[in-house]
Amino acid sequence: MSVLVIGRMEIHDRDWMDEYYSKVPALIEANAGKFLVRGGNPTKLEGSDALPDAVTVLEFPDRAHALSFWNSDAFAPLAKLRQGGAALNAVLVDCLD
Repeated sequence: MSVLVIGRMEIHDRDWMDEYYSKVPALIEANAGKFLVRGGNPTKLEGSDALPDAVTVLEFPDRAHALSFWNSDAFAPLAKLRQGGAALNAVLVDCLD
């Protein structure tokens, strides 16, 4: 069953973005994943939470591939880099296949 990683991001500074986005797509692809949304131009439809600065949606063929990417030694330093300039709330959810 395919899965999605959905992230809501608050960006505090953008110094990390060039390095992060030059390396992360290849790691996602190496784990059979792909970006469905990157940035996303969020528009509020309902709710009281503040809009995020960016939304990310990644698709993977299954949880094993998603977690392999997320927990990889290659992604860890890039996640730390991102954390220095942004706060991310991310969830892993199953798709309806």
